[in-house]
Amino acid sequence: MEKGRTFETIVGVLVLATAILFFNYVYSKSGWNIKGGYTLMAKFDKADGLSEGGDVRINGVKVGKIISLEIDQSSFLAVAKLYVSGNIKLPRDSGASINSEGLLGGKYLSITPGGSEETLGNGEEIENTSGPVDLESLLGKFIFSSASDKEAKK
Repeated sequence: MEKGRTFETIVGVLVLATAILFFNYVYSKSGWNIKGGYTLMAKFDKADGLSEGGDVRINGVKVGKIISLEIDQSSFLAVAKLYVSGNIKLPRDSGASINSEGLLGGKYLSITPGGSEETLGNGEEIENTSGPVDLESLLGKFIFSSASDKEAKK
């Protein structure tokens, strides 16, 4: 009876160790362990689809994450606080936009590097921003414009 419990204990320890190694591997590959970075801010008229923990990308490559989303009490703009990897030095005239991963996919914050020799520092703001494209209003314009074109042809 004692032999069976020892075997079960050893198997349990091995399963636990394997789970810890697996989660450590996933954590290291997920991008949540970005170290040595700095924070930036970007203000948007709309932040539809963005969420805390969402990706910050340059040319499709994840370089950071969204730390928080808040409302600026004076301008009522959405303020995204970003954490960017320390090895990325963004030019001061860089731009930020909210992009979609696909037609039904989630949203991420895309940074387009500028050409300035000066770089953004910790806590500074990306001033050139554009919000997400509103697909509903685009579809509405298309539907109503094609309907009015048909009526004009009559």
